Amino acid sequence: MRLLSRRLLWITLLAVSPWALSAQNWQQTEHDARGQTVWFNAWGGDRAVNRYLDWVSSEVQRDYGVTLKIVHLADAADAVKRIQTEARAGRTHGGSVDLLWVNGENFRTLKEAGLLQTNWAQALPNWQYVDPQKPVLEDFSLPTDGAESPWGSAQLTFIARRSQTPQAPETAQALLDFATAHPGSVTYPRPPDFTATALLEQLLLNLTAQPDALKQPPNDATFAAVTAPLWAYLDKLHPHLWRNGSDFPASPARMDAMLANGTLRLSLTFNPMHASQKVASGELPQDSYSYSFGFSEGMLGNVHFVTIPANARAVAGAQVVANFLLSPAAQQRKADPAVWGDPTVLDMSKLPTPWPAAQSEKTPPMLAEPHAAWVNALEQEWLRRYGTH
Repeated sequence: MRLLSRRLLWITLLAVSPWALSAQNWQQTEHDARGQTVWFNAWGGDRAVNRYLDWVSSEVQRDYGVTLKIVHLADAADAVKRIQTEARAGRTHGGSVDLLWVNGENFRTLKEAGLLQTNWAQALPNWQYVDPQKPVLEDFSLPTDGAESPWGSAQLTFIARRSQTPQAPETAQALLDFATAHPGSVTYPRPPDFTATALLEQLLLNLTAQPDALKQPPNDATFAAVTAPLWAYLDKLHPHLWRNGSDFPASPARMDAMLANGTLRLSLTFNPMHASQKVASGELPQDSYSYSFGFSEGMLGNVHFVTIPANARAVAGAQVVANFLLSPAAQQRKADPAVWGDPTVLDMSKLPTPWPAAQSEKTPPMLAEPHAAWVNALEQEWLRRYGTH
């Protein structure tokens, strides 16, 4: 009898193993999600992105019974402020945001205030396909603690036309030399544009003598010394820029248009597949290129995520959508330049079916983002030095 009891105990333990519990929990999550409406707040500044999210909406409605409503944002910070306002008003349940496209400073703001669901992302079934070599467990040096699910990777990348620029600058000094040789044909967006700030971080990583300082928040006592090489470099660069550095385009999209009409020789993006996508859509000339175009020692890169606010109304539905965004089918479609051209966060070796070579090309080495607090510090100092020109 005792032996039989032990066997029953082992059978019970196997039945409630972590794997079994996880599968059971996910079935319950999908059950709870059916019929829910998920309000997904996402950047809406690109038509390709918006079309992709429309496709996601139709897929999750058909397969999971989840109604996905996309709230198009000009800036994720707008949703962050709304979540903060709801928290101050004591709205701990039934919040207006169920899922948010976020990373960096906005993630830090929400996480440090305790305004996010945690410990759910790595429990998603499709996490098994995620590439652990990408920074999927930290966001601008801040541990994610399972509060974010990755759904795309990004890397700062230059864009050029092969007929104008067959050989891309491969170092910060080469970029300065290029701007000097082609005055008025190089520029970058005006901070606090995200891509502009990324370029400031890139150049600081390349130029500073104290790179380890960038892994921690800026220190008032050392900020000037750490950043001095960056400002010295920009002081040399700006006189050779478009309009002699007295004005800066409002966005990378404006730079793309200036590249297309011949005003600029270089544009800038945080998506290595951006040029391919814009060529496919007819928004950039056929000889435009960007993939693998960057400094040889590496280019700044990160992962972008989705997160679930602590007061979300449709938590189960939000997790189902996040899991779908990680699926091989959704990731492959997203990476297709004819659709969006957003690089995947999946490990190609883990996928059940290989992808076309064009969607799995290698990019330059990825340099990790500095601590999120450097974003505001660099933007404010840039504006102080150059913002009134």
